[in-house]
Amino acid sequence: MTSRDDAELFWERHYGTRLAGGERANPLLVETAEPLPPGAALDLGCGAGGDTIWLARHGWQVTAVDISGTAVERVRARARDLGVGSRVAAEQHDLARSFPRGDFDLVSAQYLHTPFPLPRSRVLRSAARALRPGGLLLVVDHGSTAPWSWNQDPDTHYPTPGEIAAGLDLHPGQWSVVRADMPRRQAVGPAGETATVTDNVLLIRRTAADRSD
Repeated sequence: MTSRDDAELFWERHYGTRLAGGERANPLLVETAEPLPPGAALDLGCGAGGDTIWLARHGWQVTAVDISGTAVERVRARARDLGVGSRVAAEQHDLARSFPRGDFDLVSAQYLHTPFPLPRSRVLRSAARALRPGGLLLVVDHGSTAPWSWNQDPDTHYPTPGEIAAGLDLHPGQWSVVRADMPRRQAVGPAGETATVTDNVLLIRRTAADRSD
């Protein structure tokens, strides 16, 4: 079995054991998107679909992608059930191998962590290049380990917003950092448990139309 097969099986099992629904959006996605006029959004690693559904219900056209076919099907079905199916295109992608097509006003990468090999910097550079002029790339990473996380490795290094930005190596004349901080918040887990967690937040705006580096 290849690492790609292992990754897909891991996330299939992860979402196969979770209840369908997933209407709870990540708060930093809501905070960022709420003031914006609806446009085209890309949800990388859509998972249970809370962000995708929130965006679609607020008028966005959303491309939702995940390596798990179960997650993709659930998001597609939930969007139909809520009457926003026409605003959601759900696609299965292993981002280590393929990236969705299109140009976007907002790309959201919420907690794009995996125990399997993933060229994250390359994926996020592709996301930045998929932005329309004025578009935003929002990267929210774990900055601490929640009690309900699948990753309980005490030696895990969570990259800071500065480290993430440096890894993207984006031309400063074409992209600008709007936000780079590490806020703390009270989070709620899948079973209703709560904990104080740290988020590593990076928000980048595309400032130029020229896509050359």
